[in-house]
Amino acid sequence: MRIIIFGPPGAGKGTQANLISEEYDIPHLSTGEIFRSAIKNETPLGKEVKAILDAGDLVPDEKVVDLVEEELKDEKYDDGYILDGFPRTVPQAKAYDAILDKKGKTLNAFLQLEVPQHELVDRILTRGEGRSDDSPEKIKNRLAVYREETAPVLNHYKKQDVVKTIDGVGSIKEIFDRIKETLG
Repeated sequence: MRIIIFGPPGAGKGTQANLISEEYDIPHLSTGEIFRSAIKNETPLGKEVKAILDAGDLVPDEKVVDLVEEELKDEKYDDGYILDGFPRTVPQAKAYDAILDKKGKTLNAFLQLEVPQHELVDRILTRGEGRSDDSPEKIKNRLAVYREETAPVLNHYKKQDVVKTIDGVGSIKEIFDRIKETLG
């Protein structure tokens, strides 16, 4: 099973992806986690990414695609995975489609978590990760970047008839129960 979990910052993608990973015994590939680890370890990639994220911007497509393609070469992903934080732009989505094509694989589900903006801001401000981009101004910028660059990815996958919209409001368990029902 190959799944993309999708939604704006604060929608609960990472939390739900972890639960899906456990429930369906598939690895969780989070580009955000890969980047945060690189930042924490002060690798060259980490330093470059930190400057980009501190400005509230997205990491360039080519860098993200290369990172994901390299990671997916690991055999642990052969039987499926859940992608969290990728693809974020239409060029990334098209590059991911090409990666799947090369392997003769298809995407099983694109889970769109829908959460109202006021709820997203509240969640981000109270989640306590202490990220440098978790201030009200930066959050609004991240949500604007999401709407401009990331939301068109949804339309890309609607054309492939794999989009499943999930109400992302409620308890973690309620949201996860909706996801399990959707995945069947």
